[in-house]
Amino acid sequence: MKNKIRCAAIGVGHLGYLHAENLHQKIDSVEITKVVSSRLGTAEKAARKLGISDWTINPDEVFNDPDIDAVIITTPNNTHSQLIKAAARGKKHIFVEKPITQTIEEAHDIVQTIRENGVFCQVGFMRRFDPAYAEAKRRIEAGDIGKPLYFKGVSRDPDSPPASYIRNSGSIFSDFTIHDYDIARYLIGSEVNSVRAMGGILMNPYLAEFNDLDQAMTYLTFESGAAGDIESSRNAGYGYDIRGEVIGTEGVIQIRSLKHHDIQILTAKGSTHDIIPEYQSRFKDAFVLEMEHFVGCLIRGVKPSCNELDGLRALEIAQSARDSFQSNREVSLVHATV
Repeated sequence: MKNKIRCAAIGVGHLGYLHAENLHQKIDSVEITKVVSSRLGTAEKAARKLGISDWTINPDEVFNDPDIDAVIITTPNNTHSQLIKAAARGKKHIFVEKPITQTIEEAHDIVQTIRENGVFCQVGFMRRFDPAYAEAKRRIEAGDIGKPLYFKGVSRDPDSPPASYIRNSGSIFSDFTIHDYDIARYLIGSEVNSVRAMGGILMNPYLAEFNDLDQAMTYLTFESGAAGDIESSRNAGYGYDIRGEVIGTEGVIQIRSLKHHDIQILTAKGSTHDIIPEYQSRFKDAFVLEMEHFVGCLIRGVKPSCNELDGLRALEIAQSARDSFQSNREVSLVHATV
């Protein structure tokens, strides 16, 4: 059991820097010792802001450093597979943002590499650590709504990412809706059995170049007999809108998140409240809590609750959704043994 984890941040864009800042400022049992970015200026700037004296553009410096225990990988989706493999072979524990990889074949390979090298991996499905979703899970397991029958999810972004991001992101299903796929199987407590997906481009014609969408709908069935639907939109100009609902045999749990501050304003003109502007505001606590979980697991020497297998299962759903959309048919999932 270690008292302090020495960690390197690989990728310090918007979310990567947030993770590094949370680790550096809010979790006493971890130390960020190195920052890695593909651009030296970005790495140096982030390191200086964090008060760290060591930065590089070469991740091999991290993987070959025996004093570094773990890495936080927040790089473009198409780089995850290579970086995770190198980290595992360097005996570094891994936190990686979703998706774990871009293809199911890569994910199977990653799971095997992680296990062969005896390291832990946590995938960044932060909704599991959000207090509202965590309480919903607790209440479902306590039997408060009976047997879960139906999951309903809504994920809306104010707009689509730029082409430079979309080019390497995979698809709306694996880059965006994958959060909903993970939380659906988590709350329902069952693996997904089949997927039917549809969608289109409503506002952003440039997405056609990358065979991507800005609006999608996924219908799921679960091995338990439950079902669900998920709306995925990049067209919500009014704000960042994430909601979830689980209907059971004896009740329903609703998870809402439109309000930025917990106030309601009533005037002669009606009722108003401010809307969450972006995802980091909605999941501010969750981003800290998921890192606390990761570091705590490393200190105690236990496997994270949201690990490489969860990353693989969510990717299987996402890939099946993309296949369903492209083939215009329902796709049955086959969960390979790993």
